[in-house]
Amino acid sequence: MKQSAAESPLRVFGAMLAYYRTRAGMTPEQLGARVFVSGSQIRKVEAGTRTPTEDLAKACEGVGELGCNGALTELYEILGEKLKRRAYPGWFAAWPDKEAQARRLRSFELVVVPGLLQTDGYARAVLSTRVGATEDEIDEAVAARLARQKILDRERPPELWAILDEGVLRRPVGGPEVMRGQLVHLAGMARTPHIVVQVVPLAAGAHQGLDGGALAIADFDDAVTIAYQDTALSGQIIEDASEANALAHTWDTLRLEALPRVASLSLIEETARQWT
Repeated sequence: MKQSAAESPLRVFGAMLAYYRTRAGMTPEQLGARVFVSGSQIRKVEAGTRTPTEDLAKACEGVGELGCNGALTELYEILGEKLKRRAYPGWFAAWPDKEAQARRLRSFELVVVPGLLQTDGYARAVLSTRVGATEDEIDEAVAARLARQKILDRERPPELWAILDEGVLRRPVGGPEVMRGQLVHLAGMARTPHIVVQVVPLAAGAHQGLDGGALAIADFDDAVTIAYQDTALSGQIIEDASEANALAHTWDTLRLEALPRVASLSLIEETARQWT
């Protein structure tokens, strides 16, 4: 049977991993124990039915008996774009590359914490709501979402300005423990120099964000501003200058409704303590 373009890179990476593992005389369970995943996960990666992560490739490189000598990480880099895009919906697949190149990112979320600031547990709770999704598909989607966050750990990360409706802090996504961990993480991220988190309080009443839902804006040093907006069924990258500017105006309006940075942080920390 002819392989699809989406399956091919998975099978290439899986075949190379299987080669090094069998050459070293290790079972999937033995390798999994060394890299802190299950033997089942190793089997699925080798079979090309589960997308490998960059962390897995690096972890396998650290197992001396495999003798990879950089081959797995080099292959991951070569196949990286195809491997990463597989975990994203088609309409969203191009956005992570654009946000990684941005000088500044501005976002508004009405319902959930922005993906760039989500914890593993919170992301898993959100993505598990997809009807019909398998456990492997959810694992891939969570890994892809967390991988996007690496841009915030760079030596020169983009500025991130995130505005949230207060309802985001109070919606019990994943239960009290997950929410407490998420809000503690959010507060910690909000304390870093390149990240600003502001909250539109419930007391603000109706605001412009109630009409359109989530949006993100990417500003660049050497390119025009673009935006991304969620819709009821999917999402859309907006490259038309007038439309992107209209969303930027909406974001500026929402910022006027939001609490100042310090007051927003205090509200996040206070709400985190309430999730017990």
